This record gives sequence, C-alpha cells and structure tokens, in this order.
Amino acid sequence: MTASTPAVEFWFDPICPWCWMTSRWASDVAEVRGFEIAWHPISLAILNEGQDVPEPYAEGQRQGLRLGRVAEAAGRAQGPAAVGKAYTAIGTRVHPGGRSDYDTIIDEVLAELGLPEDLRSAADDTGLDAQLRTNTDHAMAIAGPDVGVPIISVDGAAFFGPVVTPAPKGEDALRLWDGIVMAASVPGFYELKRGRTEGPQF
Repeated sequence: MTASTPAVEFWFDPICPWCWMTSRWASDVAEVRGFEIAWHPISLAILNEGQDVPEPYAEGQRQGLRLGRVAEAAGRAQGPAAVGKAYTAIGTRVHPGGRSDYDTIIDEVLAELGLPEDLRSAADDTGLDAQLRTNTDHAMAIAGPDVGVPIISVDGAAFFGPVVTPAPKGEDALRLWDGIVMAASVPGFYELKRGRTEGPQF
C-alpha cells in the first residue's frame, strides 16, 4: 500500500441491516477513491453466546451465522475478493430485497458467483465457525469492547460504525468517510453518539 492508498478492512454479519447500509457507503467511497476493501464475516450469534437473545433476533443471528459461513466458503473457493461479492449478493436479497428464504438465497448466490451447488452445505458446516470465531474475536479486540457490527479498520485505526440511514452518497459519503477516519486516528477518541430516531432506509 502506498501512502495515498489506505489499507481498509470491514467486518460484517450478513444479517445486520445497519451493517449493510454502512457497507454500501464504504463500497461507494472505495470505488471513488480507488482502494480495495478486505471483507471479513463475523457472527453476532458467536458474539452473543451465553446471552438471552429474544426472538426474532436470535433466529436472525442464527441465519446470519449460516450466511457468514457461505461467505467464508466462497472466499476459500474463489479467493478473498469472493467474500465481498458473496456479501453483496446475499445482502441485496436480504435487506433491500426484504427476503428471508435463506436456503433459496444461498442457492442463488452460489449460481451468481459461479460456485458449485454442493457448496450450499457450507451454511451448516460448523467446521467453518473456527474462522468466524477468529474474525469475531479479532474485530472485538481492535474495536471493542461492547460493540457490534460493522467494524472498519483504516490503516490500523479501527472503529465501530458508522450507523447511518440512509447510506450517504456522493460528496456527503466522502465527507463522512474523511471525518470518521480522521476522528478514529486520534488516540484516545472513543465515542460520538446521538439517539437513533429512524429505522433502516434502504
């Protein structure tokens, strides 16, 4: 990486709508600024192990874990860039698409990415959880404690968020990126928050 090309990583759970909107904002900025994002699936189900998570959130987190396994398997099959492609294909269907037929979504994503149909078994392959657990633990270590998704790291400065709706576009997107990255680079800066008054607007 050169000084003008940041090293950017993004940790996501595919089921989280707020994470999805942040990911689309970050993707738009990356396209304009000409940098790549390294995508890493993590799991809110793993993060919340041992906690009493009410329904329907618990089921959502279980499905997020299944979808995260598929994203991880896609990366293993086609290389790291496939993780982001799988996330985009999944999230487009789940969030703005409003779908919850997860097994059908998985089949469609595999077809879209040109992956073999038998990779659908990855959704229930607990052997993939070791990597998702490693990703989750690492994300919490660099941005936590007491945070969720999304987590972004820019040149080693990691932060939770931003939580924003709708995802900003154009100059607003770039201005938000520059401001947040600058704030996150300040040692000892921990939190800037205001109460949420609106739900996700895709």
